[in-house]
Amino acid sequence: MNEKMIRKYAKMLATVGINVQPNQKVLVEACVEGYAFANVFAQECYKAGAGEVIINYLDQGFLKTKAQYQSADEVKMIKPWQYEMIQSALDEGACWIRLEGVNPKQMEEATEAQANAIFSFIDNTRNIMRKATREKRCQWCIAMVPTYEWAELLFPELNREDALNQLWETLLKLCYITEDNDIAEVWKKKNEVKHAQGKKLDALNLKALHYTASNGTDLTVELTKFSKFSFDRPKDALVFNANMPTEEIATSPYKYGTEGVVYASRPLILGGKKVENFGFRFEKGKVVEVIAEAGKEMLESLVNTDEGAAYLGEAALVEYSSPISQSGLVYYTTLIDENASCHLALGRALGVPSGAEELMNDSTIHIDFMMGTADMSIDGLTEEGTWVPVFRNGDFVI
Repeated sequence: MNEKMIRKYAKMLATVGINVQPNQKVLVEACVEGYAFANVFAQECYKAGAGEVIINYLDQGFLKTKAQYQSADEVKMIKPWQYEMIQSALDEGACWIRLEGVNPKQMEEATEAQANAIFSFIDNTRNIMRKATREKRCQWCIAMVPTYEWAELLFPELNREDALNQLWETLLKLCYITEDNDIAEVWKKKNEVKHAQGKKLDALNLKALHYTASNGTDLTVELTKFSKFSFDRPKDALVFNANMPTEEIATSPYKYGTEGVVYASRPLILGGKKVENFGFRFEKGKVVEVIAEAGKEMLESLVNTDEGAAYLGEAALVEYSSPISQSGLVYYTTLIDENASCHLALGRALGVPSGAEELMNDSTIHIDFMMGTADMSIDGLTEEGTWVPVFRNGDFVI
């Protein structure tokens, strides 16, 4: 892949993703395998006017070694100096970005307990930054970095260099980047379309969504009067894009209103370890049964992280005909796979407006899992008590 296109991707993340402001600090969590791109991204941030770019590298290989020789409590622990390093930048008004890589094979020999400890450390570290997004309303973004390890996983029939080039081409396509387009204008128009779709849904005044699919999913998710799919920002808020790429419109449901069973349609990566073919059974909003042949220990540990971890915090709608789904690939990363089709998230609500504190969920975790299928139907229950079709065969019908 030529440097011009890689640099355009980096510029997009700096200016359209986090929308870095003049003299603002940029806090970066970058996978160690993507160090070369992290440097290019830092250059584009400085060109956009950033005051300082601070890069902290995530080395899951080292964390795996640590988990093999230390207790789970030691692995999970965030040291005071680690907290201070991140918090001091946030206190000075930093925005933040996560540049993720994919290397599930790296964790194949790790036990579920070790992977869970690694996940807890990573997630607790990220919670420091997530808190800033709620309290300081700072910009943030999650994006992917093509690496050899990820490319070889997705394109095993190609040699390393060709696989990496193919992955770059695929990612740029999913982000709508071409040689000569105005990528800022592309994403502006795309967000306008999603916002309009959200407004159309909100106008139905839905009380619940009922999901069904041939894989066994039969789930009702109750909504609240605060559950909006459109995304009006406060007038003084900076515009940024939290996930790139993204295809979803999403809302936070009623904490105690989920009933039924849901089955995942794509793998989930926890602590670098892959979990497949799983599902959850809900009663009164809470997961009462984890359904899985493998990875059950990790999933049960996940839903027992804290009181809110067993409840839903997000219901996201994505058409199965999305570009990510149509690519025909499973990407083994939630950021992209969740935008292939509909998904739900266990844990923390997306945002809790004033007055909704008792209605929506809170947790230290927010874990998306994919559940949309090609034959999924979704019906919405209106305030008037009428069921209206929202999805048929995996796509919107409104």
